[in-house]
Amino acid sequence: MQVFPSMSEKHQAFIKEQQIYFVGSAPLSADGHVNLSPKGVDSFRILGPNRVAYLDLTGSGNETSAHLRENGRITFMFCAFKGAPLILRLYGRGEVAVRDSVRWHELLPLFDDHLGSRQIIIAEIDRVQTSCGYGVPFFDYVGPRETIFKWANAKGPDGLETYWAESNATSIDGLPTPLGETR
Repeated sequence: MQVFPSMSEKHQAFIKEQQIYFVGSAPLSADGHVNLSPKGVDSFRILGPNRVAYLDLTGSGNETSAHLRENGRITFMFCAFKGAPLILRLYGRGEVAVRDSVRWHELLPLFDDHLGSRQIIIAEIDRVQTSCGYGVPFFDYVGPRETIFKWANAKGPDGLETYWAESNATSIDGLPTPLGETR
């Protein structure tokens, strides 16, 4: 294991090559649920050696948003599924930019906006850690799934608003999300 204060150019190049990454967060409560979410769809952006953001698409829950609102802690993990083995983790503190906020409009041009985009997660990174990744298997990337886009388009803007209010306003532990506050 190696620890760095920021992402080097080599780290950034590795991140940009990955088709999938994982986001981890947790509530402060010892009884709360730790969340780990896979992400893809070209949604991750490096804003600087210690700053990243990702476009968060609608999901069945909104755990990361609730955890960030409560305590700000966030971890990103990238794994090499081809080439030399490597696991890279980014540790930091995050915040949420909800749709139509000033921050949303500042960052949205960095992404392909999709109807199902619900918020942008921004994180200040204070620790970069690499480890061997020897146990991570090889996988071939076939392509992105289109299901989320078809689902969001079938719901339409009004249906998404209703879904967010019903399914994304609180975490599974009952913590409110910034998304819930805007409804």
